[in-house]
Formats: sequence, structure tokens, C-alpha cells
Amino acid sequence: VQLQASGGGWVQAGGSLRLSCVASGSISSMNHMGWYRQAPGKQREWVADISSGDSINYEDSVKGRFTISRDNAKNTMYLQMNSLKPEDTAVYYCVAEQGQDLYWGQGTLVTVSS
Repeated sequence: VQLQASGGGWVQAGGSLRLSCVASGSISSMNHMGWYRQAPGKQREWVADISSGDSINYEDSVKGRFTISRDNAKNTMYLQMNSLKPEDTAVYYCVAEQGQDLYWGQGTLVTVSS
């Protein structure tokens, strides 16, 4: 399975972006899918995840601003990001878990200016 993340870009603080993660195969069998991010000079951190049963979890700093969703028919996962802050600036990676296997996308850069 290959994951292709897209949708990153430059936005002013308070703006919105929607990230997409398209899988080369079916995502309906993926136990969990999620988003991580890595800011310059920092370690990669978990942002949000969604299970095959649509159970959702968010990192505290993005709760109420970010929304994760998945469309199994399109083999795509999304991350709607609203009220963006400069501290959200990072490369965002999508990840998918299938059994014992973990798949990572290549990352998409989000830059939020103040």
C-alpha cells in the first residue's frame, strides 16, 4: 500500500487547509489511519487518528480546530484544519495500520504565518 499526502501550503494564521491522503489500495481493511506532523527541529508527533469503526482521537492542541475523516469509497483520509496557528507549521504525514504493517505517506508541508 502506498499513501500519497497532499493539500499542504502556505496560509495566514486563522486560515484553513484540508489535507488528503490517498491510498493505492482499499483502506476499508485499515485498522487505524492517522496524521502525524514534524515541525522544524522537533520530533514527529501524533496529531489525530481514526479507526475502521470511526472512533476518533485528537491531540489536545488541535481539538476543536482539526477534523479527521475517511472515505472508504475513495480510499482517502482527510484532515480539515481550521483556525490555524503558526505553531501548526510542520510537515504532515499520513499513516495507515493494517494488521502488523504500518504504512507512511511522504509528507506535505503546512506553513502558517503570523
